[in-house]
Amino acid sequence: MIRLHESQPNGTLGALLISSIPFCVTLEPPDLLNKKNVSCIPGPQTYLCRRKESPSYGDTFEVTDVPDRSHVLFHPGNRKRDTEGCIIVAEAWWKLTGTADEIKVKNSGKTFGRFMWMMKGIDEFWLNITYSL
Repeated sequence: MIRLHESQPNGTLGALLISSIPFCVTLEPPDLLNKKNVSCIPGPQTYLCRRKESPSYGDTFEVTDVPDRSHVLFHPGNRKRDTEGCIIVAEAWWKLTGTADEIKVKNSGKTFGRFMWMMKGIDEFWLNITYSL
């Protein structure tokens, strides 16, 4: 995953690449020093992701070994408040008007479904968080 720019108060934007090919955009919370449920995942770093059955999101992947945190998942959502310290995957971003430049994502549920379909038969993978210039 490549983070496209530094974290901002309205979220951390990124792009998820699968086998070096851009797959979708991502939305995480801003960088709040790794605080549980409200901060993006610390990077740059590499994390092992494992398939997990979540009570809230069903079949998904958990980002493991995030310092002092657990249940960091890939899942669908619409806004920063939906991230819960996790990674939302989506087709595109846009800013909501009249909401202090809040970023919203488009077609997250459908994109999450495609992500899980592409990961069929895969139980774990390495997530490399890097930064774009």
